[in-house]
Amino acid sequence: MRRNRPLRFLITAGPTREYIDPVRFISNDSSGKMGFALAAAAKGRGHRVMLVHGPVAIQPARGVRTISVLSAAEMLAACRQQWPRQNILIMAAAVADYAPTRTARTKLKKQPGPRALRLKPTVDILEALSRDRRPEQLVIGFALEDRNARRNAEAKLRGKRLDAIVLNRPETIGSERASVEWLVTGRAWEVLPASSKLRLAQRLIRAAEALYAEPRASAESASP
Repeated sequence: MRRNRPLRFLITAGPTREYIDPVRFISNDSSGKMGFALAAAAKGRGHRVMLVHGPVAIQPARGVRTISVLSAAEMLAACRQQWPRQNILIMAAAVADYAPTRTARTKLKKQPGPRALRLKPTVDILEALSRDRRPEQLVIGFALEDRNARRNAEAKLRGKRLDAIVLNRPETIGSERASVEWLVTGRAWEVLPASSKLRLAQRLIRAAEALYAEPRASAESASP
C-alpha cells in the first residue's frame, strides 16, 4: 500500500446503554477516549473515517464523520449500514453484554425488598460484522480483560475470525494514558508500551495499514 493511499475506516467507540425504564439503564464506565483517538489518528493519516459512538462527552477530530447511538442494537444497525463501503473495522466500543428482556414504559417506583431484573444477551456486533465481511476487508477487535487476559483475547480472536485484536485492561478506562498488547492472527503478541492514547492510536493505525496491505485469506477459509 502506498503511504498516501486513503482507506475507509469504520471505528466504534464508547459505551452503549440498555434501558430498564425511561431513566435507568445498564451500561459501563467506557469514556470512548481510545476510539476517538483512533478516529483522530486515522484522519491524521489522510484516511476517511466513520465513527459510530455511544453516549460520550468528547468532540471528534475535525473531518471525522460520526453517528451517535445509544443501544447495542442501534450500533449494529448503524455499522451494518456503513460496513459495506469500508476497508477496515476497528471495534473499540464497550458494548453492554446484557439488556433487560423488557423496558418499562414508565419509571419503576422503588418498592420494599429486592426486585428481580431479567436480562438477555445483546447482539454480538463484532461477530456479525466479521461474518458479513468481504475477503479484502480487515476486522480488528478489542478485548478488555482482568484475568487470563491473553488466553481470553486469543479465544476471541479465533472465535470471531478477526485479523487482529488489541488487549487492554480495566485500569485504562477513562485514563489519558494506556499500555496495550497487539496480536495478529498467526503471530506472536506485541506489547505497546505506555503512552498517551493518541500516540497508541497512531501506532495501531499504522499497524492496521500495514496489515491491510498484506495478502490475506478469506475469513471463511480461516482456521477456527
